Amino acid sequence: MSLGIVIKGPEGLVLAAESRVTIEAQTPQGQALHVNFDHATKLLSFSAPNVGVGAVTYGLAAIGLRTAHSFLPEFEASLPSDERLSVRAFAQKLSSFFVQQWQAVMPRNFNGPNMTFVVAGFDEGEPYGRVMTFDIPSNPDPFEQFSGVTDFGINWGGQREFVDRLLQGFDNRLLDILSGTLHLQPDQLGALTSSLQGLQMPIPLAAMALQDCVNLATFFIRTTITAQQLTVGIRGCGGSIDAAIITRREGFRFIQHKQISGEFGTEIPERKSSCHL
Repeated sequence: MSLGIVIKGPEGLVLAAESRVTIEAQTPQGQALHVNFDHATKLLSFSAPNVGVGAVTYGLAAIGLRTAHSFLPEFEASLPSDERLSVRAFAQKLSSFFVQQWQAVMPRNFNGPNMTFVVAGFDEGEPYGRVMTFDIPSNPDPFEQFSGVTDFGINWGGQREFVDRLLQGFDNRLLDILSGTLHLQPDQLGALTSSLQGLQMPIPLAAMALQDCVNLATFFIRTTITAQQLTVGIRGCGGSIDAAIITRREGFRFIQHKQISGEFGTEIPERKSSCHL
């Protein structure tokens, strides 16, 4: 479930995610129920000295009954307190930590979806950001995307069908449907895939300002949430949209972030005391 977006642009990195967690439960009669909670944190930030890195998680909502975000105090306690890690080293430590959590509570014969992480940030002295992905439990070794110095791009995952249609021009399941229906050979499928590239959304990412990249990421997530509200299916995306940027100069910064509030959605002002003589 869920939807996460990471964009590597020329002016910095954009990370965005919605806030819905969908948990499947069963009635005593064996009927499957989907229960939604709309206040999960899937856009992860980290404290000093690793303030130049962030992560988005999507796919499986929880390890056992705990979300990825709930493990962060334990993860950060395991890191060196005086060493800023490279993006790759940070992603490797994050992966190793969550592999341990998985092995501690999850069944060995688990056949559900992965919990995917996209780690993004800047290495010291480097002009452009780096993006690493890994999947728990099936692909724990971090893989770098957009590895060229000026290789910009978009990573999206989770319930991606609406973003697929916008970006690619077709649902990603189309190739499997056509291949099975028309009994296409591998070379025919390859030719079809190449011909469909002309349907891609023409986004000039290398020319886009950081604000445009933010607008693009939130547009994709908002569109998915709205589309799910109007269609029949599992509504795995919802709640607030969290978004952040990471730049070479300023590091990680939230630009929109849900806040904890009281019963009526308003913050309670701090009480001040005074003494008059």
